[in-house]
Amino acid sequence: MNTGKHRILNYFLWLIFVFSFSFSAYAQPAQTKVALPATVESYKLNSKLMAREMPYRVVLPVNYNNSNEKTFYPVVYLLHGLTGHFNNWTDRTKLAEYAAKYNFIIVTPEGNNGWYTDSSSVPNDKYESYIIQELIPEVDKKYRTLKDKNHRAIAGLSMGGYGSIKFGLKYPEMFSLVGSFSGALGAGTWTEKTLGKNGAAAQSILGVFGIENSQTRLTNDVFKIVREMPADKIKTLPFLYVDCGTEDFLFQNNRDFADLLVEKKVPHEFRQLPGIHDWRFWNSQVQEFLRLTEKIVK
Repeated sequence: MNTGKHRILNYFLWLIFVFSFSFSAYAQPAQTKVALPATVESYKLNSKLMAREMPYRVVLPVNYNNSNEKTFYPVVYLLHGLTGHFNNWTDRTKLAEYAAKYNFIIVTPEGNNGWYTDSSSVPNDKYESYIIQELIPEVDKKYRTLKDKNHRAIAGLSMGGYGSIKFGLKYPEMFSLVGSFSGALGAGTWTEKTLGKNGAAAQSILGVFGIENSQTRLTNDVFKIVREMPADKIKTLPFLYVDCGTEDFLFQNNRDFADLLVEKKVPHEFRQLPGIHDWRFWNSQVQEFLRLTEKIVK
C-alpha cells in the first residue's frame, strides 16, 4: 500500500474512533451552571413543519426593554453541536455576559441531532426548513429586528458549524456573516463506509443524509455546493469565518474546506488555533465572532 492510501486509511480509522467518542464527550454536564440574567428568554415555537413545539432562547441587548420603540436590532443565530440542545450556548458559556457589550439580539435554536437538514428518513424532521421558514420569521415578528441580510448573522459549533455554513451558502440573501467553529463540514460526505453504524454521529448522519449519493447528500454537501457554484453567485455570498483547533480531529476537514474557499475566491477568513474539540475552544471563539459581528453586521 502506498503512503497516500495508507494515510487516508489511517485517517478514516481515526475518524470512526473519534466520532464514536468525541461528540458525546463535550456534551457532558457542565461543572458549574451559568446563572442567566433577565436578558435571556426561553420560548417554544409551534412548528407546523416539525409537527411539534421547538424550544429556543433569546439573549436581548441590555437596553432592549428600555429603548425607543423605533429602535431596531441586528440578529445573530447560534447553532449547537451534536448531542447538544438550544440551551447549550447560554448554559455552557457566559454568552449573556459577552452579549451585554453589543447591541444585537442572539437566538439559539433547537437542532437536536438533525444536522440542520431536512431528514431523508423522518418526514417531520425538517431541521433546515423550520429554521429558515418558521423560526426566523417568528423572531422578526416577536422582536424589533432589522430584517434584511445586512443585519443578520449565523454561526455554530461542530454540527452547528456545518449548519451555519450550509445556510449561508444556500440562502445568501438572508445572511451577511456566517461563522463555523470546529465545523463538521464533511458531514454530507460521511457514509457507513467511513463511520460504521454505531455511535451518535454515525446513526444521526446515516439517518439524516441517507445512503451514499442520496439526493439529500447531494444537495447538502457544502464542499459540492462551493465547488459547483458559479462566479456570479459567489459574489452574493456572506462573509465566511471558519476556525478550528490544530489538535481537533476535524482540523484537516476544515483545512480542506478553507483551501476550496481560496480556490473558488470565496470571501472568508480561516483561523487555525491551538485547541481541541471542546467548550474551552468554543467559548473563546464565540467571543471572537461577536467582535467580528459588530464590525460587519451593523
